[in-house]
Amino acid sequence: MSMQTLQILMPLTVCLGLLGTATIGCKKESSVPVTTKPEINTVDKTNPVVDYDTLHWTEIKTEDGFVIDIKYATKDNFVKEVIYPCGRMFLRPTVADALFKIRDELLPEKYKLKLFDGYRPRPAQQILWDKVPNPDYVAPPSEGSMHNRGVAIDLSLTDLNGKEIDMGTPYDFFGPEAHHDYVQLSPEILALRLKLKTIMENHGFQAIRTEWWHYSYTKGSHPLDDWQWRCPD
Repeated sequence: MSMQTLQILMPLTVCLGLLGTATIGCKKESSVPVTTKPEINTVDKTNPVVDYDTLHWTEIKTEDGFVIDIKYATKDNFVKEVIYPCGRMFLRPTVADALFKIRDELLPEKYKLKLFDGYRPRPAQQILWDKVPNPDYVAPPSEGSMHNRGVAIDLSLTDLNGKEIDMGTPYDFFGPEAHHDYVQLSPEILALRLKLKTIMENHGFQAIRTEWWHYSYTKGSHPLDDWQWRCPD
């Protein structure tokens, strides 16, 4: 499609929602300049109107073949309070594309991905920081985290029935047992952590030393964002 044709068609695209800047959670990581343009999702006119800007975001759903358990939309998290108004999962389009490839590679090995968190609005980051103002566990809102840019994801493995697999500690466990270099675990758990780390790194994600569940996509650069998704009425 030519650029001229694209410019003509763009006003007809139905994309609601506001682009903002947002944050919560893990430690800072570096990123590299953007090398590719995010793909625009095609709006299926047989479905309800998409309520977010598909140029900048992709929503990840259970029907995409993932187990979704957004912890900060519940009290089942380390601050024991609800941070998000509702549990929806968003990533930048290029990051989502990489995640879909990982999903497809794991399926023949009889694994699925369980997603705990992705994009985090910066106002939610502020709430989390107000509750736990410790940079060892929460990135200061002024600096933000890769979650606030929509390029970080917290995840684990399940079997094909969605049963979560033992990875040695629960999600958001703050202690040495959650570190990648902690080896006082069973060979099975160590092998699973290595499997997850290897496949994530093979698709452009980077781990941090202290959290086996956290990965950031390194092939791009995006600003901190405040945009908040809509919740069902």
